[in-house]
Amino acid sequence: MAINYSTKAQLAKLLATEDLVVENQEVSTAQFNVETRVLTLPMWKRASNSVYDMLVGHEVGHALFTPNDWSFEDKVPQQFVNVTEDARIEKLMKRKYPGLHKSFATGYKELAEQDFFCIEDEDVDEMNLADRANLFFKIGKHLDITFSAKENVIIDQIADAETFDDAVEAAIKLYSYCKGDKQPETQPIPMSPKSGGQGGGEKQEQSSDNQTPEESSGSTDESGEQQSDIIEEGTNNGENAGDEVKEDKEPEVHTDSTFEQQIEDLCGNMNGSVTEYFELPDFKLDKMIVPFSEIREKFDWAEDLYKFDGKIYEYCDSEYNKFRKSAAREVNYLVKEFECKKSADAYARASTSRTGVLDCSKLHTYKYNEDLFKKVTTLADGKNHGLVFVLDWSGSMADCMLDTIKQLFNLVWFCNKCNIPFDVYAFTNNYIKDTDEVINHIWEEGKFIIDGSFRMMNLLTSRASKKEIEKQMLSIFRMVFSFRCYCAYNYPGELYLSGTPLNEAIVSLHKIIPAFKKMHGLQKTHVFVLTDGEANAMMVARENAYGGRGGRYPTAQQSYLRNKKTGFTYQLQNEYYKFTQVLLENLKQENKDVNFIGVRICGPRTMNDFIRRYELITDDTNKKIKKDKFYDIKNTGYTSYFAMQTSALNNQAEFEVEDGASKARIKSAFVKNLKTKALNKKVLSKFMDLVC
Repeated sequence: MAINYSTKAQLAKLLATEDLVVENQEVSTAQFNVETRVLTLPMWKRASNSVYDMLVGHEVGHALFTPNDWSFEDKVPQQFVNVTEDARIEKLMKRKYPGLHKSFATGYKELAEQDFFCIEDEDVDEMNLADRANLFFKIGKHLDITFSAKENVIIDQIADAETFDDAVEAAIKLYSYCKGDKQPETQPIPMSPKSGGQGGGEKQEQSSDNQTPEESSGSTDESGEQQSDIIEEGTNNGENAGDEVKEDKEPEVHTDSTFEQQIEDLCGNMNGSVTEYFELPDFKLDKMIVPFSEIREKFDWAEDLYKFDGKIYEYCDSEYNKFRKSAAREVNYLVKEFECKKSADAYARASTSRTGVLDCSKLHTYKYNEDLFKKVTTLADGKNHGLVFVLDWSGSMADCMLDTIKQLFNLVWFCNKCNIPFDVYAFTNNYIKDTDEVINHIWEEGKFIIDGSFRMMNLLTSRASKKEIEKQMLSIFRMVFSFRCYCAYNYPGELYLSGTPLNEAIVSLHKIIPAFKKMHGLQKTHVFVLTDGEANAMMVARENAYGGRGGRYPTAQQSYLRNKKTGFTYQLQNEYYKFTQVLLENLKQENKDVNFIGVRICGPRTMNDFIRRYELITDDTNKKIKKDKFYDIKNTGYTSYFAMQTSALNNQAEFEVEDGASKARIKSAFVKNLKTKALNKKVLSKFMDLVC
């Protein structure tokens, strides 16, 4: 089973219970930077999930409990501290997280079965105390390891270590004992032990520290190196003595070296590639938002140009008033659906309690009924709702913008009637106040770049008066009407249709949503994103060779989006639309109580191709699309993602027939009108299900 490195990194983050940055890299050993709080974990490709979890718990234990203190090195070799410290931090991790008992037990059992410590051909009892102690605290449940009474004192000291100083003190005792193991009583000068040493022996006397060179055995050659005078019996006058001379060596913990080597082998073949982690930039929200009042001023400027001709908007305004009147039915339907569903939810959460007042109508049942008291039903308070609309203001929306705006206005009128707070934003990368802003990116090394021309235009807001809202809606309708050349409207350049900075818009929601919720005290927030195309790509900030600002596109296979706030990482994909999906998943993780509803506007010929990106299209799918004109796609990053044909948006069909029309024509118009109403109700009801 393949390892999900993102999930394992999140496990490490959760275990650490602190602002810890976890990275999976192709490195041989784990590393922890105490200053940056970055824990780098190797990618143990050959490890099972059980072993991986055990290793993650082990390394997080070091990150949490092992200080950056190397002052012990003049007292005891690091290997011995490794033994005692490993035992201490694993004990503390299992104490902190009782669930890790199983992970450590299962992981070490698997390693024992695989002869991870390479002891299959070794006699464990013949190993020195340090090796046996290391095995005891790691795989002791799967081995029969014995200790003498003197050794048990040191083992107990290791087991009882609570602080790093305790672990170092135990390591010093362990090291001292192992040095004693190397000195047999029968020899004045110790012979070098075989690999692994002799375990269980009594501590022997060392040669005196104040012994002079002349008193010590051996002689010194011309190079100054001391030669041993010990010659094994049976040699011929010292011939071949070099083969028998053994130098006194420091004790080693061979199982620790083996363990480290085996851990490195779990990484498999490393191709030297570096896994890159990128983050979203920080920004000031007020620099990215064009407020409602400023947009209002832009419209006033445009409308002042045509004051001399009072009839220029006559046709446009009549169409708006006609639409507003016809939309009243859909708006009233939305309100009714919302109130019904909200009431149903309140009653579902209602509680019933006794009042303590006798119900006289039940007194005659006192002999067989104990419930003689009146009851009262308490309805739970309804949740405060709020809606944020994000509108695609790109050039490709020109043909369908009018129909999209009509549907958007329906929802705005619904919010007004139900007193639901709302904000309507249109994203653009064409809103430039200053020519210098084009190059003034939000630029931080290793983070995604937000272009200086990107803006979220606050077209409508519930913070404005109803009179201001209606005036703004008419202005927007006039401008959108002009997109199809139905009227002349010389709107400002800042409001021209632009590219598709959908990704930047999603990034901006990280601050728009919390600010919106805080302002209105909301319990439930819904975000509608209406778009007809894919987002512009985002680059990562990179300093060039000359120290200048630049950017590059990340390499998908080895690149991750990292969120330090949540601790989650998301692997970037090659497909451009999947990058948007990653941004949405990241946004949802920070805002778990928010509904993200996407509306993808498609032409009749492009809808199937779009849906096919996410799932297979069957005959049933085709039938549903043909009937409903929309389709709810799953696993896209949104809570619900609706692929919707433009014909489903343009559904303001009226029951109109010419004078003297035939019965067949009247019937056809009537059936068409009924179908339109049914489609409207179906779409709007689906939206209300998500909102409620």
